[in-house]
Amino acid sequence: MTAHGGETFVVLPPCTESNRKQIIFGRNGAAAEQVSEILYLPAAEGSGTVTLPNGCDIEALSTVAVMLNKPADSWGAESGSNEKAVTIGLSYYEGSPQEGKVSALDLVRLGLERSDSAVDAIDKLVALVEQHGSEDRNSEKAAFVICDSAAVWLLNVAGRYWVAKQIKDSSIALASSGFTIGSDFDRSTEELAAKAQETGAWDGTGELSFCEAFGGSAASAAIRAWPANEPGVEGAFGLRQMFECLRAVGTPTGSSQVSVLSGEGELACHWFTATPQVEESVFKPFLFTAGAKISPLTRVPDGETQTLLHRLHSNRKWEAVGSLLSSLEATCMDEVNRFLSEHSGEASQELDELMKDCVEAEVKFYR
Repeated sequence: MTAHGGETFVVLPPCTESNRKQIIFGRNGAAAEQVSEILYLPAAEGSGTVTLPNGCDIEALSTVAVMLNKPADSWGAESGSNEKAVTIGLSYYEGSPQEGKVSALDLVRLGLERSDSAVDAIDKLVALVEQHGSEDRNSEKAAFVICDSAAVWLLNVAGRYWVAKQIKDSSIALASSGFTIGSDFDRSTEELAAKAQETGAWDGTGELSFCEAFGGSAASAAIRAWPANEPGVEGAFGLRQMFECLRAVGTPTGSSQVSVLSGEGELACHWFTATPQVEESVFKPFLFTAGAKISPLTRVPDGETQTLLHRLHSNRKWEAVGSLLSSLEATCMDEVNRFLSEHSGEASQELDELMKDCVEAEVKFYR
């Protein structure tokens, strides 16, 4: 079974950089061998019914513009962000998608396409889970991180059962090994305790822990140590520290994403590697603009199995180009941060092809 979870890190004020109120999200994909696509999908009108690839029929709604970090062979996504600064990442996944049921990867994409805030995403996702999730609590289990510029939520799902918790700490680091919510949660399936007993998930003794009852383990929620730059000093954690954190994980990684979600009136910026092995990959920036375009090199062409960027990256000689690419990333990061510190409101058209330009600059080093 392909791993679709990923180690996920989130830093909240007051630990994030003091010049702007912001939430910083970072995630490494777990499957280094997996080919990932980065797709930009503009907003679209919707009506009637849409059939997902696995045969699940759901109501078609109008969608907002999204950026998706997704397996090349999947309709759904592992992580991504939308034009409303909503960001969703799959931190844990176990099981197999059921025919005619909504899957965990479907939920990431649908949540991004249909939500204008983190709370709205929770509402939309749990409605889909309750209506289109599997009746079998053991068939598919997933843990999500859902953020916007104001709040961070965790959502754990087992079949049609779910719990959600808002994060009030200044940071959180999540392993990809299991559920992330125990007995402390803010929202849940209606009458969860009674239903957990009915299904045999819980014997009714003590306090109900979602992790223990539905995860099949007595372990606590899958919280991990910070591999580097553990937040603690007020105003000290920024984009650079999140890049370093993801690169310090020390295990093979899939495609990575970092999102800086700034407060009202500020522009959110999203960074994607679009390639595996984050320590030898380059983060490329994206901002939602009215005329946004990204490079076709991050999409698998018809009849192919890899993106061109992935293929060229696979044949890289990092010892020859690594320092040059790292310098390219650092320069890009400084310029984008400078622009964001000087501008607010809607992004200008000069940023329409920001990610496209960065991808094509990277590719030149591999050829």
